[in-house]
Amino acid sequence: MSPFAVKCERPQVKICGLTRADEAAACEAAGADAIGCVFFPKSPRCTTAPQAAEIRRGLKRSTALVGVFVDAPASDILRIRDRTGIDCVQLHGNEPPELIEQLVAEGLTVIKTLFTNAFPAMSEADRFPAHAFLVECAGGPLPGGNALAWDWSQAKALGAKYPLVIAGGLTPATVCRALQSSFADAVDVSSGVEFKPGRKNLDQVAAFIDELARCAADLPETRNRPRRIFP
Repeated sequence: MSPFAVKCERPQVKICGLTRADEAAACEAAGADAIGCVFFPKSPRCTTAPQAAEIRRGLKRSTALVGVFVDAPASDILRIRDRTGIDCVQLHGNEPPELIEQLVAEGLTVIKTLFTNAFPAMSEADRFPAHAFLVECAGGPLPGGNALAWDWSQAKALGAKYPLVIAGGLTPATVCRALQSSFADAVDVSSGVEFKPGRKNLDQVAAFIDELARCAADLPETRNRPRRIFP
């Protein structure tokens, strides 16, 4: 059975932008389902392959390690996969469908990012043979949401068709509202649980996951939701 057909007890949590193995392990201990490492040189959270390999060694095999890329060629992504052991890739640029096909053929789980006010837009989802989609708004100097909150309900229709991750503007104070608006299968948080780029506030991480677990019990019951995103 595909992992994306498996219903989870609660929406999954990805803590992204990790640069240290000890903080990644602490996020895992707090209940994170996935840890994200950013391989985009312009990002203040950029992780090197040796750092990511150390993070992978400190995690349980049941915790996914996700590599975040922006318009990187398949050869670079696969080389980093081989050096680090990432289980999943998150594509945050204007990657073509053919790149996704190639990565899927290599056995990687692929999440494609779509945007509410930039391209590729949610309306383009059918073009991409990804396992799941991450949606956020766009704005600011870097690809991605840049911590901007948005109307999370805009992604609800996409989530009715495909496995859905939401990001952007998520904090312990907003995660419940985001889930109630979008009914997403997973959430992706970075700056909302940091004390500076690439360094996590572990108290905020724990508060975020605790708040998600608390409100998950109040989400409406829907057949086969939330679906497992991270392997």
